[in-house]
Amino acid sequence: MLARIYRPAKTAMQSGKAQTREWRLEFEAEAARRIDPLMGWTSGADTRAGQVRLSFASREEAVAYAERHAIPYVIEEPHPLAQRPKAYADNFAHRRRAPWTH
Repeated sequence: MLARIYRPAKTAMQSGKAQTREWRLEFEAEAARRIDPLMGWTSGADTRAGQVRLSFASREEAVAYAERHAIPYVIEEPHPLAQRPKAYADNFAHRRRAPWTH
């Protein structure tokens, strides 16, 4: 079973960087999930893929864990975060192209 080592991205509901500094090890699903005919819920027989999520302080710790337990893994590097500095005063600046309105 293949494991994926990655650093989670910031969710759309976050303004800060909480829970984005740790590295995670998750297992990929071996079989497709199936739909329960009675309730319509999706389920699968593989518990490691959907329920096991390990957190590590660094990428090296996650790789060492995977190698110690002979788990094949793939490392996904985090994408660089491009932030543009913004200020509230820029809404009222004279260099603004369109007037600011409510």
